[in-house]
Amino acid sequence: MEWYYLAIIILLGILAVADLMVGVSNDAVNFLGPAIGSRAGSFRVIMIIAAFGIVIGAVFSGGMMEVARKGIFHPEQFVFSEIILIFLAVMLADVLLLDFFNTFGLPTSTTVSLVFGLLGSSAAASIIKIERLQGSLSDLGNYINTEKALAIISGIIISIIVAFFAGVIIQYITRLIFSFNYQKKIKITSGLFGGVALTAILLFIVLKGIGDSSIITKTDKLWILDHTWTIAVISFAILSILLQLLHLLFKLNVFKLVVFAGTFGLALSFAGNDLVNFIGAPLAGLKSFQLWQASGASPNAFNMQALTGDIPADVFILLIAGLIMVITIFLSRKTRTVVKTTLELSRQDEGDERWGSSYIARTIVQSAVSVEKNLKKILPKQFWNFLSRRFENVKNNSEGSLPVSFDLIRASVNLVVASILIASATSLKLPLSTTYVTFMVAMGTSLADGAWGRESAVFRVTGVLTVVSGWFFTAFIAFIVAAIILTILYLGGIYGLVFILLVICFLLYKSKLKHTEREKQNTETFETKEYIPESSLELSELINQLSIEILTKISVIFSETIDALEDEDRKLLKKLSKDVNLLNKQTKKLKGQSLNIYKKLHKDLQVSGSYLIQIYDYIREIEYCLNYITTPSFIHVNNVHNPIPTKQLKDLRFIKQHICNLFDFVIEQISNESISHEEIQSRINNIILFLENNRSAQLRDSKESDVNTRTTILYLGIMHETKNMLLHLENFAKAYKEFVQTLPK
Repeated sequence: MEWYYLAIIILLGILAVADLMVGVSNDAVNFLGPAIGSRAGSFRVIMIIAAFGIVIGAVFSGGMMEVARKGIFHPEQFVFSEIILIFLAVMLADVLLLDFFNTFGLPTSTTVSLVFGLLGSSAAASIIKIERLQGSLSDLGNYINTEKALAIISGIIISIIVAFFAGVIIQYITRLIFSFNYQKKIKITSGLFGGVALTAILLFIVLKGIGDSSIITKTDKLWILDHTWTIAVISFAILSILLQLLHLLFKLNVFKLVVFAGTFGLALSFAGNDLVNFIGAPLAGLKSFQLWQASGASPNAFNMQALTGDIPADVFILLIAGLIMVITIFLSRKTRTVVKTTLELSRQDEGDERWGSSYIARTIVQSAVSVEKNLKKILPKQFWNFLSRRFENVKNNSEGSLPVSFDLIRASVNLVVASILIASATSLKLPLSTTYVTFMVAMGTSLADGAWGRESAVFRVTGVLTVVSGWFFTAFIAFIVAAIILTILYLGGIYGLVFILLVICFLLYKSKLKHTEREKQNTETFETKEYIPESSLELSELINQLSIEILTKISVIFSETIDALEDEDRKLLKKLSKDVNLLNKQTKKLKGQSLNIYKKLHKDLQVSGSYLIQIYDYIREIEYCLNYITTPSFIHVNNVHNPIPTKQLKDLRFIKQHICNLFDFVIEQISNESISHEEIQSRINNIILFLENNRSAQLRDSKESDVNTRTTILYLGIMHETKNMLLHLENFAKAYKEFVQTLPK
């Protein structure tokens, strides 16, 4: 049976690499978010700084490995054949779960997935063992380290609350001191701010490293711990003076330096604290295998008492793991997907929101607004005026010429506060969730900065609640999935292992396809938010390009819908229905952005720019009508209703041909920037006359003869929405003609 367990060890190694890759893709938001959101540097520079932090942190991570070996269960209660399956079940469940969250761009906790995965697999193994020994479930406490497990779980839950309120309070105080126009005070405050921030980050790095590193001797560790405050005071004094001089003499941007240092520190923390989540179980499995081989005993008889002792981690393995994570963050496309979620929820400006509205979010926001109103009645007006001055110019703030999600002040606070909280937990040997801490700090600072205004608060709160609920979902699913996998492995042996591997490979493949599809949809979304036309030529090109692109898609989808309805092509109609939904999101985004673009146009373009709003509005309405043609057609065919009668199909083919010709004519005229509204109106009137005549004839037929109700309703619905679509197209043509006439020459 040695070959079987050797195969499991090899599989654990492969899973460790896979877990490193999917894990770092999710956790990269912890240390990349603040720097990317504030545009402190180029993406390449930020990634290089993070890479150094990861490699160094990986070397310092050995001390946390005990969590995987003995933090959740008592290894002395299991034999080798049992404990190796516990570690394997955890890794299989972990890879599957983290990849799922990465696919949908939701930040989750690798710590929670590890802890609850270990808890689920060890509990399942314990129950099976108790059942075979004919014991009682009350004996479960002898197998599970409940005290340690509860301490870890409670620490994680508390960290969510502490991190959020710490972010709110510290960011609020910081903003009161510096305001959004902090550049005016930077000459006299940069040294002090930088001294405090860099001292906190330095202590964070030191405390993070000395507790876990096998490089520093115990004597040196004790000396550093005994003189922590002395180191802090001296560091603060030296750094404050040095940074102030560098700013005055060389115009050093202290805030960028703090963001870079914080990115390095958090990356180090991530590797040091979370590396156990990726390779802790495989390393524990490898050590178990080595101990069993050396013993010469039967795998079903060799007790794993030896895992309770201190087992130093191999620095070489830790370094390799760090390098794998570095390569992954440079290459993984899912990394940016997860980072995007946090930035969308914390960005300072308003605009399109990814999340919808929920009852709980509305209740929270309504309560907050009510409390604010009551406070304004109690506190003096001068106090509110003072606060208003400190928080003014929120939307006009930017770093350089490129728009940012938030400024360097908030990015610095995010990193410093998260660093302090993580360092404190790590020094206590608690596998704190860096994802939970950094995410909740970011949400707290967003709230304090007024990023969640009346226009976006409900959507942002819904997003935060979705992410947080996903964390509890992580715990539940990790426990259940790991327990199920362990049971199959335990009872099914080699056949169970093969079955599990086939299922997981299939699910990972489907996940890859899903993420590719989501990425394709995102790249197809029209990006006009950051582009403000500066001349009449640029404004004309913007409107022409988007109008032609959308009208072309509408024409193609309409034509293919009629063809697919005639052929009863369910798959094509399903695809077209998805295409319409995507187009709906795109046109909705354009309509929402049109006012923002108009407000930022030069005054010479204001008159012409006003038609941009109308044009996008009519495009949105045209697409909206198309949605009520394609979706009912798909539902009709998908439900296997009767096909459309021959006479109705003949009418629809006639309409399709004239609609396509009309759209082609409009698109050609837009390309020439000279539209004939009269000609378009004449063509539209002819088609509408045909629609009205056929609609009346169909109603007469339905009264005089026995016709199918469902097909008739669908046919009449297509006729009605096509007419509405044509009316909006006519309005579009009129608005476009007036736009061209008002363009400055």
